[in-house]
Amino acid sequence: MHVSPEKEKLLNGEMAALGIRQQDIEEKFVRSSGKGGQKVNKTSTCVCLRHLPTGIEVKCMAERSQSVNRFLARRILLEKIKASRGMETASGKEAQRVRKQKARRKRRLKEKLTEVQGE
Repeated sequence: MHVSPEKEKLLNGEMAALGIRQQDIEEKFVRSSGKGGQKVNKTSTCVCLRHLPTGIEVKCMAERSQSVNRFLARRILLEKIKASRGMETASGKEAQRVRKQKARRKRRLKEKLTEVQGE
């Protein structure tokens, strides 16, 4: 399983837009844990990335494939760098959406309870 060239190109474009160079990222491969049996015990599929200028570290062992983990780790690293710079991230948008949803539910419940008490 490999990452498509289009996705790689988009990721590289995003890195360039943020001013992150490949030389600024220290990459290390270690053995991951979890499902996979003997294969996991023999190959180093877990990817550890460290952005040297900011010191942000990321570890990814979501998949059994090293190439997919490299891609996912870079994506996570970009998210963390964006968050540290105060930029909007996909995970931040999702968290904001969930907060709004919870507030809406709480408000509706409060309205419903005041109606029941008023009757």
